[in-house]
Amino acid sequence: MKRTNLVLDEQALETAKTMTGTKTYSEVVNMALLELIRKRTFAQIDEYASSGVWDGNLAEMRDDVSR
Repeated sequence: MKRTNLVLDEQALETAKTMTGTKTYSEVVNMALLELIRKRTFAQIDEYASSGVWDGNLAEMRDDVSR
């Protein structure tokens, strides 16, 4: 874990703590960081998936799908 000092919007922090049911502000901040990472990761996957870089048929490539 990293210990750091942050200047945060007190009302937003309190609202987030209430909404998430977390017990500490650290839990709120960690949850927010993980959510940001998750959203950005999915956005990158969506961007890559719609880029047209791959032009194959996944169903044909899979061995477990009956044809």
